[in-house]
Amino acid sequence: MPELPEVETICRGLNQLTLDREILGGDVLLNSSIARSISATDFLTKLKGKSIASWYRRGKYLLAELSQLTEAERKTDKVGNFPTQNPSSSLLPSTAGWLGAHLRMTGQLLWVNESEPLPKHTRVRLYFEGNQELRFVDQRTFGQMWYVPAETEVDSTVTGLKVLGPEPFSDEFTTEYLARKLHRRARPIKTALLDQSLVAGLGNIYADETLFLSGVMPTTLCADLTSVQIDRIHSAIIQILQKAIDSGGTTFSNFLNVQGVNGNYGGVAWVYNRAGQPCRTCSTTIEKIKLAGRSTHYCPVCQT
Repeated sequence: MPELPEVETICRGLNQLTLDREILGGDVLLNSSIARSISATDFLTKLKGKSIASWYRRGKYLLAELSQLTEAERKTDKVGNFPTQNPSSSLLPSTAGWLGAHLRMTGQLLWVNESEPLPKHTRVRLYFEGNQELRFVDQRTFGQMWYVPAETEVDSTVTGLKVLGPEPFSDEFTTEYLARKLHRRARPIKTALLDQSLVAGLGNIYADETLFLSGVMPTTLCADLTSVQIDRIHSAIIQILQKAIDSGGTTFSNFLNVQGVNGNYGGVAWVYNRAGQPCRTCSTTIEKIKLAGRSTHYCPVCQT
């Protein structure tokens, strides 16, 4: 599943490539890819004639603020550049509405020329001026897209936004906040880190990487963590996520950026997907267990 670094990578690419181009229409090839708040036909109708002013990331969600192009703007070919790490406070009602997407396990958003061959698992196509096309490709079909009407609170339609915790790079995500949330919790720290209400965007890959870098066993109960360990975990979350963003995310199976390029973080991962291989620090064999149904990788020497 794409996690924060992968979704941030996509967000940055979309902000570079897709802005201020009129949406000419589209095609929904799988109706269930459009959230039930609107029909596939209405989804396309509402988007037609609008453009994307800016893309935002909130946790693992992608949200595009829409604008209604004027006649003068329609005659101007322009591509904008906008901030890439966007605060959740920006997700306010918009006069032209919002376009939302969650990639779930296998979703991809690809920006291509309309003449490019259609991938087998293409679910939604949005046609833009300049013969460009945004394709939502999703093999497992768990991903979804939303249209949020004008002047509507985004989280009233994309309801998963309501339960998200703070962004890891935000001022709200402090060591004190993390310690307070983990205090007296009788569940493994690995399981806690996957809880999107604790911190938004962290997933299986980067939870494993975080715990390796902080030297903490994934099975350690939250209630048993020391203040020093919590401080290391907090720092490691930010460090690992930033390194992964700088690497363009991780590709182990399905992830591609908007131009179809793999992420590079997997080649330097400390423990994730490296079971049976030597630890990059101490050469001990990396081990793999199941925790709450999720594969978990760790070094039995470097993590205690």
